[in-house]
Amino acid sequence: MSKNMFTVLLMSIGINFLLAQQTPGGIESSPKTNTPDTAVDLKNVTVSGKVVEKDTGQPLEYATISFYSRRANKVITGGITNEQGEFSIRVQQGVYDVRIEFIAFKTITLENRDIQSNENIGVFALEIDAESLDEVEIIAERTTVEIKLDKKIYNVGRDLTVRGGTVSDVLDNVPSVSVDVEGNVSLRGNDDVRILINGKPSGLVGLNSTDALRQLPAESIERVEVITSPSARYDAEGSAGILNIILRRSKLQGLNGAITISGGHPTAAGVSGNINFRYGDLNVFNTSSYNYREVPGNSFTDTEFFNGDDPSTFITEEREFDRLRKSFSTNTGVEWYVNETSSLTASLVYRDSDNESNTTNILDEFDGSGGLINRTLRFDPENEDDKTVQYSLNYDKQFGGDSQHKLTVDFQFEDSQETELSLIEQDGIDVEDVSTIENQDRILLQADYVKPIGANGQFELGYRGNFLDLDTDYMVLFSEDGNNFELSTDLSNNLLFSQDVNAFYSQYGNKLGEKFSYLFGLRMENTRISINQVTSNDLEKKNYTQLFPTVNLGLELSEDETLTLGFNRRIRRPRSRFINPFPSRSSATNLFQGNPDLDPSLSSAFDLGYLRRLGKLTLNGSVYFQHATDVFNFVSLDSGDTAIVGGTEVPVIIRTPVNLATNDRYGGEITATFRPNRVFNINANFNLFQSITRGDYEGQNFDAENLSWFARLNAKYTLPGEIDWQTRLFYRGPSETAQSKNKGIFSTDLAFSKDLFKDKASLAFRVSDIFNSRKRQSESFTPTFNSDSEFQWRQRSFNLSFTYRFNQKKQRERNGRNGGGDDDLEFEG
Repeated sequence: MSKNMFTVLLMSIGINFLLAQQTPGGIESSPKTNTPDTAVDLKNVTVSGKVVEKDTGQPLEYATISFYSRRANKVITGGITNEQGEFSIRVQQGVYDVRIEFIAFKTITLENRDIQSNENIGVFALEIDAESLDEVEIIAERTTVEIKLDKKIYNVGRDLTVRGGTVSDVLDNVPSVSVDVEGNVSLRGNDDVRILINGKPSGLVGLNSTDALRQLPAESIERVEVITSPSARYDAEGSAGILNIILRRSKLQGLNGAITISGGHPTAAGVSGNINFRYGDLNVFNTSSYNYREVPGNSFTDTEFFNGDDPSTFITEEREFDRLRKSFSTNTGVEWYVNETSSLTASLVYRDSDNESNTTNILDEFDGSGGLINRTLRFDPENEDDKTVQYSLNYDKQFGGDSQHKLTVDFQFEDSQETELSLIEQDGIDVEDVSTIENQDRILLQADYVKPIGANGQFELGYRGNFLDLDTDYMVLFSEDGNNFELSTDLSNNLLFSQDVNAFYSQYGNKLGEKFSYLFGLRMENTRISINQVTSNDLEKKNYTQLFPTVNLGLELSEDETLTLGFNRRIRRPRSRFINPFPSRSSATNLFQGNPDLDPSLSSAFDLGYLRRLGKLTLNGSVYFQHATDVFNFVSLDSGDTAIVGGTEVPVIIRTPVNLATNDRYGGEITATFRPNRVFNINANFNLFQSITRGDYEGQNFDAENLSWFARLNAKYTLPGEIDWQTRLFYRGPSETAQSKNKGIFSTDLAFSKDLFKDKASLAFRVSDIFNSRKRQSESFTPTFNSDSEFQWRQRSFNLSFTYRFNQKKQRERNGRNGGGDDDLEFEG
């Protein structure tokens, strides 16, 4: 990790603390000052005032003042009050509806206020809103849900079990989503999930999304959009659906932000911060983090190889993983409000991670009676360096003073580099020198036009182009004496992979009466793929065009009851690793080999959703069905080759993806939220899904039926002293494929949190996997071998984090009055 990157982060944090002393809500040093400096543009004036509680006369800190322009149909600017309840906000001359709001208090609105000069608009006494008080408390204590026609939005809220954690931890606590022990993300049990950040592929994810999600701080997330029935605006990639991670960004006038410092065991330390500064028509934002984590893990495999009429060979393989993860990431940008109808945003993402992984592999070979024949000690020290730079430009133009009639244009360029180096030692001798160098360039071009039609109708038309070029240089050298290395032409290769996807889409939505909503869309995608195996001089090209219709329907049965129905067609394209025919080595006896003949898998899915509110109980469920063709399945095969281990020939097993014929997946899920009183609430999520696979490969039948499920329970209780206590239980049921069985996995997380310094800071302590039980245990069986294995990626961990917020309300207050659940059946892209 570059020392300069760490120095920049420390300087940024220092500047944040110095700037934090500025007054919220404006740029003046004193909110009582009404006389502008003579250098201020005459088009901008200062509006000041004060907000107090009506019954006590006490000032209300963090009350929100917003200036809404009816002409522009949007909030132009806003600010918050300081500790004295005072505010001072710069605003362009004009006529506004001025709203003064505070959580659990009735809103005051000054309609059509003509503001032409510097003005003190007075003292506002807000009255407590008794009817919304209980609702506000619910907002304060739970993750909230908003229902759209084509998505569900989960606001992260005050989830204690992810404090000081990573984005991967956040996703593992989102209903419908699960993260396995290796960090792979699944949606309703399907791992083909498209992960976006702010609606686009992002450099924050980089080449390896699993590792990247484990390194990004949880504090950077505002909300997660779970899109199980994507509309035509979204890429058709991802048969399970889309997870869209929205990062924090404020648009309030003045300076605001937050800083989090964390540490834990196994050794972990991190610092992250987000800061926003808006002055007039410019908004500058930045989110940065540095993390240092030690991640020990282990695995064990016991394999029996069948030798025909001869006695079987038994091999046990035990691995210990000592991993070190060091990462720095920053996302910074400037948003310029050119005028009332257009804005321009430029941003830069930089990510630099330096990872070390030392794997100790002990391989024992036994005879049929259990006697030890050979023992081999293999040590694999791997160093990995990842760097990503992403440049983005966004233009937003509104027409006719209507914020819904708009054109948005996006350009994004990303350059990612990943280098993996390892010198493998076996029985004290250097035997393998392995290097993988990857360079990836990705360009995104996008344009979306939206036009309202009538009172509730909306027409949308757009284009998106994704252009990917990936250069993978994989080299393996062997040595028999530890000094002289020879290049293996059977394993080494250089793969040039390119994938261009051009897409056009259109969709139309409207309402019939007050209850029924619909959104129809059609997307066309043309895909061009080039697979150039430089080493073997093999070149393969593929070109295919597909149509992807989408239908989303919604019916409001009552204010507390809604019904949705969605249909969509999706595609799963093979990644470059899946089609690279040259093997990559996890050990001397286990190889992964891609399949260049792998075709994309197409699927069609139906989703029926239901939302019901019963007083303090909220139920949200759905049933779904998906039919897929040419599905990807990983099969384990005897390669026919052997490896010399301890002087003995051992069969080499290859794991490779193939297109099996069909897969039918159907299931149901339900999420329940219940809050009997203000100090206790509980949230439960249950998913049950059945997968039926039919197919044959090389004369072997791979038909399989797998019924699996997972359940998640979150309970939160406020202890005396305003200490929040949260417990999370998770269980993934057993599963089965044609060649393997996986046992169930149970894990428990525990967390405590206390707000300090008048709610400006929070101290949180959490324990992940209390019983150290988050392990994958599986059995594999083929005609030539059977094996039992156990894998634990991360052991039980402890974390302590401290968060300080300046000029920024707590998360529970930022959600506002509607945070408890917006079930309006709106349609969005």
